Amino acid sequence: MCLAIPGKVIEKNGDRGKVDFGGVFREANLSLVDARVGDYVIVHAGFAISKVNKREAKKTIKLANEIFSR
Repeated sequence: MCLAIPGKVIEKNGDRGKVDFGGVFREANLSLVDARVGDYVIVHAGFAISKVNKREAKKTIKLANEIFSR
C-alpha cells in the first residue's frame, strides 16, 4: 500500500523544498511538479508528485493528524 501526504511548500531551493505536513517538516524533491512557495503538493517517497487544492489539502492533513494521534 502506498501513502501520499499533502503538505505546504514553505521553502524552495532548486529542485528541493521544505514541506510542512501540518507541523511536521520534511525535505522533498520538487522536480516533478511546478511548485512554488505557498503551494500545496502531494508527496510520496520524498517526491512531490502533484499540486493539490489548498482546501482539500487542509482537510486531508486534519484527517491524517486525527488518525495518527490515536
